[in-house]
Amino acid sequence: MSSFPAPEAVERWLRRFHAPPRRPAARLVCLPHAGGSAGFFFPFSQALAGDLDVLAVQYPGRLERHHEPPLTDIAELAGQVVAALTSATAGADGLPLALFGHSMGALIAYEAASELQDRGTPVQALFVSGRRAAGCPDAIVPLHTLDDDAVVAELRAMDGTEDELLSDPDMLRLILPAVRADYRAVANYRYRPRPRLTCPVVALTGDDDARVSLEQAAAWAGHTTGPHELRVFPGGHFYLSSPPQQSAVTALLRSRLVGGHAAAVPL
Repeated sequence: MSSFPAPEAVERWLRRFHAPPRRPAARLVCLPHAGGSAGFFFPFSQALAGDLDVLAVQYPGRLERHHEPPLTDIAELAGQVVAALTSATAGADGLPLALFGHSMGALIAYEAASELQDRGTPVQALFVSGRRAAGCPDAIVPLHTLDDDAVVAELRAMDGTEDELLSDPDMLRLILPAVRADYRAVANYRYRPRPRLTCPVVALTGDDDARVSLEQAAAWAGHTTGPHELRVFPGGHFYLSSPPQQSAVTALLRSRLVGGHAAAVPL
């Protein structure tokens, strides 16, 4: 099995649900959406564990980290993820490192990829899902300013949270603070122009996502000097929650990351 030390910071920030193969083709780190947790990517890990070392990020303020205050700054979240990956000496074993982020997680993944490149350790591929490209104007009302009923209605409309959770007052008291913190982080995010990435960037989106137009998703191409691609799937903002689209997305990830370094795989 690949070497991956687990100091306290790593144990808090990164989850591995399945043991990787003896010689994984790459290490894939998955970053969830606003209000989401690492467990959202359990099906991805299950599908890819035979080929990849799959890790999922657990943000503070949810589940076993509920006692920690949630962070409200995208750059700080990205910095903490980079610190955890660095502490884990990710890449020291020679594995290519790829990042996959959905919605808010796409912004964090982009910022983390930029920071890693600034440090001289660029990622091998960046996958950004369900999010307009960094720098695209966001005309949506800041969701963290809404009352609880409106926030719950928004969560229901996006269809990314189990209805049982949204119907349980005790669970809502646990999850709403993290949801609001994440919404604040997204609302306060300001793109800082920086050197373009050199790795392949693959943007993924649902064809019925009211929050992200195809043009906004395609604009991620402007953030890399490397290959870029836009992949469109049936569904809305949480298109990747349905088993058929999970299968399609994990097949895409496998095709890009297995069989050599991700950067060498033509898009």
